Amino acid sequence: MCLAIPSKVVCIDTENNMVTLDTLGVTREASLDLMSEEVNVGDYVLLHIGYVMGKIDEEQAKLSLETYAEILKAIEEEDAELRDANGDV
Repeated sequence: MCLAIPSKVVCIDTENNMVTLDTLGVTREASLDLMSEEVNVGDYVLLHIGYVMGKIDEEQAKLSLETYAEILKAIEEEDAELRDANGDV
């Protein structure tokens, strides 16, 4: 299964065809080489293995990001429970 993560465009480097993205609070760079449509600062895009794969509307991006946040929280809680059960600090 492949996942594309919704990310917000915060900066565009037209010279190198790259963007800086905010993905769940983490800033990263990605290539626009696979994009056929225009991308602007503030747009939400789908990030997959370092490439912007497409645009996504803001509402759908936010719903997806909320789901990712819920998954991450559940994983962290499970990890904490396992540490407690094993006596890890």
